[in-house]
Amino acid sequence: MQIRDHHQRAIDRLADAYRGDPSYRGLIIGGSVAKGYARADSDVDFLIIATDDVFERRRAERDLFINRTDLCDYDGGFVDGKIINLAFLTDVADRGNEPSRAAFEGAFAAYSHIPDLDALLHRIPVYPEAGHDQRLRAFYCMAFMQHWLIHEAERHGNRYAVIRAASQLTLFTGRLILAHNRRLFPYHKWLPRTLESVPDKPDDLMTCFNDLLDQPNGDRATALFERVRDFRDWGVSDLEAYTWFMTDVEWSWMSGSSPIEDW
Repeated sequence: MQIRDHHQRAIDRLADAYRGDPSYRGLIIGGSVAKGYARADSDVDFLIIATDDVFERRRAERDLFINRTDLCDYDGGFVDGKIINLAFLTDVADRGNEPSRAAFEGAFAAYSHIPDLDALLHRIPVYPEAGHDQRLRAFYCMAFMQHWLIHEAERHGNRYAVIRAASQLTLFTGRLILAHNRRLFPYHKWLPRTLESVPDKPDDLMTCFNDLLDQPNGDRATALFERVRDFRDWGVSDLEAYTWFMTDVEWSWMSGSSPIEDW
């Protein structure tokens, strides 16, 4: 990974600003700079690990962000950080959802007073094998239903529902293919880029994905869904997909389960 010189200077100044402060035990660089996606004008995202006392005090004060422009020497530059504690990191490693884990891909410590912090960081951005088959089934069912819903919305002339179903269809076909490749869902900002990078997917997946977003309609929804449906046997019948949507989405309030968007 190559970090631009002006981003590295900002990281060095940020580390110097907090390294000697006993309130903060370590500094983690993340975001586009850590992932190697940064543009020249990108900000520097970070997490700073506070002592438990400082973290609890700042959480009670609803003051968990640090945003500074004085550490950057490029136009529009700033550092943008969140205050956490060590328990947050261990919780993400033990039970974090996919976007929380994916946020640590490429992340590194700019300084640390915590033994074995690097080992802990390496535990976080790991695809969770537990529940893999359940996720494949759920994502396929959601894609199936959004394909059906966009045609219903189009039939009724409901533009809002057409656009929402198109967005949901791209999301869940994308999540299905990511899970098939055992890749973490990086949340919405990086979904297209990550999806494009996975090796095992339909040849024209990204063309269909982008076409539907460019012009949401039933024909383009069918083109995308059929590519994914026919890519492999997902082991779900149409009736099973309808039933799953009713019991696990429409009736999710009965079980108090997390919405599928949070998986």
